[in-house]
Parts: sequence; structure tokens; C-alpha cells
Amino acid sequence: MELTETGRSLRANKLAIIDTICESTTQFIANKKAYKDAWKKEKMDEIAVLLKGAIAAEEKVGLKMNARKGNVKKIIALLPALKQPTVSNLSEDGWVAIETIIDEHLVRTLIPALKKAGAEGIIEYPLNKVIY
Repeated sequence: MELTETGRSLRANKLAIIDTICESTTQFIANKKAYKDAWKKEKMDEIAVLLKGAIAAEEKVGLKMNARKGNVKKIIALLPALKQPTVSNLSEDGWVAIETIIDEHLVRTLIPALKKAGAEGIIEYPLNKVIY
């Protein structure tokens, strides 16, 4: 039996879900009297932001890559992003680092397209939180 949030560990170990026993949701419950206290309300609101960020990150991953400056427009055209991808100059002239956050299900088709567009050193990494 496996308790899973996103299914990443199942996929990583080439396992499959055969049945679902139950589904659960994250809920934050506050005492009404405690919530009226300004200090406690602020702390509860901070916890809620972190929980929402963790939930938002469940289906997303980060992508980093390097590219020659001449390929940046082609690469960025392929990248969905929360706003716009981050592009930073590298220490070697003519090269940049590109970073973005995308839906995890897009990675399998996106990485080969990025490679063809000139991206190198592509790294996919999991996210803990995404705060909007």
C-alpha cells in the first residue's frame, strides 16, 4: 500500500495505482475566538499561504537550462511560465541561463523541443512551494 500525494514516487519506481482506498484534502481549521486575535490571525494567515503554496507546487516543476543568446527567443517561445522565464547572463560571454516553472505533464514533450531549439544543460527539479 502506498500513500501518495502527486504520484511521483510511484512513477519513479515504475509502479502503477491499481485501486484507490480513499481520497483526502488539505484543510486548515481555526478556532473562531483565536482567529479574532490579531497576532494569532496573522500566524494562521502565514500558515495558510505556505499550505496553498505547497498545494500549488504539487503539479509543477522547475526547469533550468543554458543557451547561446542567439537561441533565447526560440527557447522562450516554447516555454510556458507563471509570468515570463528568468533570463540571466552567464560568466561566459554570449551565454545565458533560463529558468521557468511549468506544469509537470508538459516536461516529456517540452525537453526534446528545447534541446532542438538550442537549450543545453537542461535540469528539471521538483518544487516545494509556489506562492502566487
